[in-house]
Amino acid sequence: MTLQTSRVGALLGALLLAGCSSVPTHYYTLVAADTGPSPATPPGPAFQLQSVRIPVQVDQPSLVVRQSQGDLAILDNERWAAPLADEFHDALAGRLEQALGGRDLAGMPKPAGVALLNIRADVRRFDSLPGNYALIDVVWSVSLNGDQPRSLTCGSRLRVPAQASLASIVLAHQQAIGQLANAIAGTGRALANQAQATCPR
Repeated sequence: MTLQTSRVGALLGALLLAGCSSVPTHYYTLVAADTGPSPATPPGPAFQLQSVRIPVQVDQPSLVVRQSQGDLAILDNERWAAPLADEFHDALAGRLEQALGGRDLAGMPKPAGVALLNIRADVRRFDSLPGNYALIDVVWSVSLNGDQPRSLTCGSRLRVPAQASLASIVLAHQQAIGQLANAIAGTGRALANQAQATCPR
């Protein structure tokens, strides 16, 4: 047994034992505390973020973490504040508002004659390995309406180091979503400015 496996096992054992002793349920969110537009960000295009798809393996009220290559643990007393798909959507929308300097107009009246970015995100992987990393693998697309409609579909695989605590795992996922938002925003700005848009490397 490696030291890493031992640490993960100790964490999961402590959490499962706590679940049997009436320990209060903890709630986590992917929405970062600071999601407002940055004063340094120039005003950008308005956008609408569609519903986000999440892998069924982790689409649970409870946090789901890896124990090894093939084992998952569902932590009953460690829960998302909202359904994971909604958490991811709201976190990404907030980060996009910060990166683009525009508002998410999904579900709101659209201003006439204004170019609008339509953004979709399909999360293929959402992995959490305590003491190692948080990983998201997302296929996303950006399309621009208006006189010269254009679109681009890309993929981003983002892995952020994390410590053994669940709070660290959640923070790492927040950081990964921030990196994803920056990648999408760069492509969206290029489309809106009629520049050559390419997928980020």
